[in-house]
Amino acid sequence: MEQDCQVGKPMPEAPSDPNLTSPDNHHDVTANGREEVGSAKENRGDSTHRDQSSAQEKPVMKTEVQTSSTKLCGYLNKLGGPLKAWKARWFVFEERKCQLYYYRTSQDANPLGSIDLANATFGYPAQAQEGTFQIQIPGRVVVLKALNSQAMLYWLQQLQMKRWQHNTSQVKIPAEPSTTFTQPCQLPSAPREERTEDFFPAVKTPKGLVGEAAACLPDPWQQNALQKLSLKHPITEIQNTVLNICGNKSAQELRRSVFNFDEIQQPQDSPCEDPVTQMLGETTALPVPLTPPAPTVLSAPSVFSVTNEPAQEAKTEGKNSPSSSMNKREKKMTSSLQLSGEKVSGKEGSPMDKLSRLQQEVFTLTEELKSQKELVRLLHKALEAAQQEKRTSKQFLAAAGEQERLELVRHKERCITDLVGRLEALLKDKKELEQSLAMQDCQVNELQQHVQLLMEKNNAKQEVILKLSEQVASCMADPQRTVSNTMSTETFCRLQEKIEHLEDDIEAHKIQNKFLNSEIYQLTKLWRNSSEEEKGLLLKCAYLEAKNCQIESKYLIVLRRLQESKGLDSSQQEMVKRLIEDALQGDKKDVFKLNPVSDYDDYGFKTIPDYEVEDVKLLAKIQALEIRSNNLRNNEMVDKPLRTRWANYLGSCPFGKLAPSPELKGLIRCGIPVEYREQVWRWIVRTRTQVYRKRNPNRYQELMKHCEMSEHPASRQIRLDLHRTLTGNKHFSSPNSDAVQKLQRILLAFSWQNPTIGYCQGLNRLAAIALLVLKDEEDAFWGLVAVVEIIMPQDYYSKTLTASQTDQRVFRDFLAEKMPRLMAHFKEHSIDHSLITFSWFLVVFVESLASDILLRVWDAFLYEGTKVIFRYALALFKYNEEDILKIHDNLEIYQYLRFFTKTISDGRKLMNIAFNDMNPFPMKLLKNRREFHMERLTAELKELERIQEEFVKEQEVMERKDKDLDTFVSEDEEVIQTAVSLHHTP
Repeated sequence: MEQDCQVGKPMPEAPSDPNLTSPDNHHDVTANGREEVGSAKENRGDSTHRDQSSAQEKPVMKTEVQTSSTKLCGYLNKLGGPLKAWKARWFVFEERKCQLYYYRTSQDANPLGSIDLANATFGYPAQAQEGTFQIQIPGRVVVLKALNSQAMLYWLQQLQMKRWQHNTSQVKIPAEPSTTFTQPCQLPSAPREERTEDFFPAVKTPKGLVGEAAACLPDPWQQNALQKLSLKHPITEIQNTVLNICGNKSAQELRRSVFNFDEIQQPQDSPCEDPVTQMLGETTALPVPLTPPAPTVLSAPSVFSVTNEPAQEAKTEGKNSPSSSMNKREKKMTSSLQLSGEKVSGKEGSPMDKLSRLQQEVFTLTEELKSQKELVRLLHKALEAAQQEKRTSKQFLAAAGEQERLELVRHKERCITDLVGRLEALLKDKKELEQSLAMQDCQVNELQQHVQLLMEKNNAKQEVILKLSEQVASCMADPQRTVSNTMSTETFCRLQEKIEHLEDDIEAHKIQNKFLNSEIYQLTKLWRNSSEEEKGLLLKCAYLEAKNCQIESKYLIVLRRLQESKGLDSSQQEMVKRLIEDALQGDKKDVFKLNPVSDYDDYGFKTIPDYEVEDVKLLAKIQALEIRSNNLRNNEMVDKPLRTRWANYLGSCPFGKLAPSPELKGLIRCGIPVEYREQVWRWIVRTRTQVYRKRNPNRYQELMKHCEMSEHPASRQIRLDLHRTLTGNKHFSSPNSDAVQKLQRILLAFSWQNPTIGYCQGLNRLAAIALLVLKDEEDAFWGLVAVVEIIMPQDYYSKTLTASQTDQRVFRDFLAEKMPRLMAHFKEHSIDHSLITFSWFLVVFVESLASDILLRVWDAFLYEGTKVIFRYALALFKYNEEDILKIHDNLEIYQYLRFFTKTISDGRKLMNIAFNDMNPFPMKLLKNRREFHMERLTAELKELERIQEEFVKEQEVMERKDKDLDTFVSEDEEVIQTAVSLHHTP
């Protein structure tokens, strides 16, 4: 059976049912991938995260720990089961959970179990078998065995370092804990350096025993499937077996019984005349096994009779026929079984003797079955040869003339000559094989002689050992007796005393070792309890701090309302003003905080926005408190479970290959964690642009060369817009930064990629977001291509912006349906919402939302398409609908709509509104409304062009009339000037 070489995966999550999808959740990919990622599924298998190797602690030596890129996986023997037997298992370390999963083989998809290494201790008994070590976890002890001591030390060092890295990473302070679904809630502590000493020197990686290369090899102990069978996990074994059978074509062939045969087709021109021949003809139609059985050694006479006289054996039922020999073999086997059965029933032996006899009988039956299959195969060949000879004889007898018979005879002579040549070649091969066999026999004899010599040496050494043992025993019995001529009594006494002292030391060290082990175990338990208490205190502290932020936020809101109220006198207004100033300066005091908020998040965006207006700074403070409160509340309840779901999903994908599915769609809507966003975005972009890439893989390099050779007309506008791109991001704050230079090259390359659009204001922001997440310059370019040319409708960024204007009309219809009160409020105060929402759609909310919410919007937008923009635009108005309805001044409404999106801090609430409250939102309805408004807008543009042409024509006529009037006026002026000159002439 051929098996795919793949490394075991971490524990997979059960896939969701693809049939449980609503019409709104359904998504498919068209030929150009315009709206959504395709639904074609790929085979799943292992994530590709690089693990770092670890080292084992040693209190004396101080060496630098070296990390290894080898994936920590390989075969180990595990002691378990009812019989406490060693069973080979494939072990894989999962770094994020700090767990060691084990599978029956490296090809299995579902693990048999896992070992939590976060709170485990390691050790190996000195008197156990080579390579044996233990992993002690709360509640049980797992005993494992590597192939040799080097592999054992390597596993212990790696597991110890992984445990150390996991425990130290749990107390690190995050650099930017601002995003809602990405940053963990952890206890602040002093920066701790990773330990790089008190470890054994790193053991070299055993070749072929660990790492991904070991998955291609069988287990070192060569255990069969029955020995590896796990009786504790029958359901997992069945699932893995079904997955392996369905995923491997060769497994389907091996599932067939050894008695499954293919029929040998009989020629139609040789019907059987007599019943015997007819019976033989039916016999030849017996099936032949697809997979030939292992060759069985037959006796020489039987082989000769079958191969050289096929016709006679097919028609004769004598004692030399294969069928009679088969009957004899069956009778002999039956008699032997009966005799063995009588012996077993007659003698009362031990169960092990009975088991060994039964195993011997099974082996004998298996060998007999193989020989019977070989006889059947040879009989088929003999019958086929007999049928061929019979057809030839019929053709010879049925020939009309002597000439045809002569031709048949000549043909037979040629066949005989060919067979003679083959026979000579076979005889030659036989001689060569006999010579090689003779040489091998000689080598075997030499090896046997060498083994005999070694046995003799071993016996001699054992005799010497026995004599020395007897001498030592006699010396121990009578210390005063002289042992030999070379050793005196005093020397022997000193040696005996030294041995006794050493034995006492050994016993003392054993006791000390046991005590230290118990002490370490007790300290570990104390540490575990204290860590659990610390975790509970951290949760309680986070909850209290979140509640404090909410109270402080409400306090500032009350102060703001008091500031805006007009019923306060001057002294009260002055007091409110001082309270607001104290609240704004509160962050400058040195106050301990559980998770101090960094100025920038993981992508370089400012966590607290800067407002230029002095009166709006209070709103910035309120927003910062709300963001912090949401982060603290959602860290344990939302962020950690979401990261766990993503880790399980990506771990179940083979080699990190994703495939569109309802489960992936739901995960993306909840938001992609920071550590996985680059990988998922790159997969989405490459999936959408795979047609472009296959057509020209080196497209970006060609465009860069083209940019160096010639300058694009839009290059000046691109340079002007570079310094206005994401001004609140630290990566684009300096004009000489690396990100700005990459962005310029991406925009220039796209201007040559799409000459129809060239460059449009807004493309710089789209490319900047792609560059911040994907980091690679070429991937960011293809991300821009995917958004502009594939996801967005055509003419969305053209000079007329036709598709953008169409989406604004479609959005107006949806807004009137979903929120009729708000739409009536806008009409009452003559509010044109498209003045605000046009930029939302053009740049996909860039610089309109907080960075963490913006990136979650982009996650769903890249995967599902433009429908996400409509959902979130409606959700933004729904989020603050009541606040907008309270404003009744036209100017105040416009001012509120310009900045209210930046004050939204609860991304989870906004996501629920977008994907739950806005349902149903079918894609078909969106397409129909786009087509309807596109037709109307096109007709209006044509009418506008007609009016413009008429106006241009009228202008030309008026210009001609003005020119004629100017000419007439100039002629009159010349006449008057002539008259005046004549009048003044003397």
